[in-house]
Amino acid sequence: MAVTPLSSRCAELVERAEHACFGISPFNGYFSTARIRELAAWGLARFERVDFFVPDTPSAFTLEALGYAPERATWKARRQGQYTRNKIVAALGALGVADAAARVLGWAELAGNAAFVRLHERGLRRYAEDAGFRDACREATGWVLAGKLPPGQAPGAEQVERAVRYFLAELPLFVDTPSIVGAEASVFCYHRPPEVLRRLYGGELDWRPAAGQGFAVVVPAGPEPALVRLPVSR
Repeated sequence: MAVTPLSSRCAELVERAEHACFGISPFNGYFSTARIRELAAWGLARFERVDFFVPDTPSAFTLEALGYAPERATWKARRQGQYTRNKIVAALGALGVADAAARVLGWAELAGNAAFVRLHERGLRRYAEDAGFRDACREATGWVLAGKLPPGQAPGAEQVERAVRYFLAELPLFVDTPSIVGAEASVFCYHRPPEVLRRLYGGELDWRPAAGQGFAVVVPAGPEPALVRLPVSR
């Protein structure tokens, strides 16, 4: 794997290798079972503990922004989330991981996690009260939406405002995974982070990651594979 930490502190936490949290996005064909197995094999060999974050329920916010009715968006997010969970469990099972299902952090697990709830509420308050933070969240959300729209089409302000709840639901894992999983240090691993995360880990935003929180761009060695989006047709 090619590993690119977002800061010198992140590099130290990669070397420390205590815990890794892999972000696995629903509706993203990049995360095939084979790719998840490849990531998991690398993570299990390098880190003491490994978990997989699946923003399943929050995916409905993105679908609503793309025009789905709330009920349809919720159903589709739930179905795709379960499909993604199944791929992770299958990949881990192929590697001999006995507690594969327990390695998945979806909304059902996180909604009952006191540290996550506290961080999520803190993010919502910041979004409401801090204009600079709000703009950064909207920028990240616009970047995500732009990848799901036809070429040349930019998301509108209302779409961004609907979908930003997805980013805010992910944010706790970017700022303090250690408190969520009960570790002293953790590295969030993803293949293509929005620019706002580089600013977050570069200390350019008022909200800073916890001392034990790192982030690394992790991709297969060699040229980065093309990003594939799963269809989200109605």
